[in-house]
Amino acid sequence: MFSNKVAIVTGGSRGIGRAIVQALARENARVAFTYAQNKALADEISNGDTVLGFQADVTSLEQAKDLVKQVKEKFGRIDILVNNAGITRDKLLALMTEKDWDDVLDCSI
Repeated sequence: MFSNKVAIVTGGSRGIGRAIVQALARENARVAFTYAQNKALADEISNGDTVLGFQADVTSLEQAKDLVKQVKEKFGRIDILVNNAGITRDKLLALMTEKDWDDVLDCSI
């Protein structure tokens, strides 16, 4: 179903994003994924050929544009976008600061 498709998965180095990257790769998709900081985790699932990690802050328009450009240069096109990146501020809503709330919502765009 995903054979020869090209996917971008934001936040793909761990958790749900990592599982999505691995599932797409098993289905023969070519996968570019983003990670924020942990290159070691990203390197564990990158194979340098069909699964590639890119360090990028997807809340930055410029970095997002650069990511798209790099993926198109490497794979020729983009067929799938999985917008998975996000952050949590695990607190009761009543205990969250306005900044915590804004950070969570800004990162999930």
